[in-house]
Amino acid sequence: MSSQLHYKGYVGSIEASTEDKCLFGKLLFIRALVNYEGQTVAELEAAFREAVDDYLQTCEQLGQKPEIPCKGSFNVRIGHDLHLAAALAATRQNVSLNDLTRQALNEYLQHHA
Repeated sequence: MSSQLHYKGYVGSIEASTEDKCLFGKLLFIRALVNYEGQTVAELEAAFREAVDDYLQTCEQLGQKPEIPCKGSFNVRIGHDLHLAAALAATRQNVSLNDLTRQALNEYLQHHA
């Protein structure tokens, strides 16, 4: 079983409560709190899909744009020395710091994912 659920671009967690004897989760990588639960994996997946559909429908009814998980930008605090070294490396390679970071993340994920 995957440790996450995926549907319509949204990612959901999978957790288990031994106390309540159920599975539960929430949508990840958005600020809105959207939860779901089920007794079986099949029920959990159905509840997850229903939660995503309900979230999208609620946003539409309220005239709000739904949050998109991982919108494509993030802030990273790396300290002065690493920032300077990365900026110099990007300059030497004639690429932007964003491009250098994107390349480094792609390379890392190819070898560690």
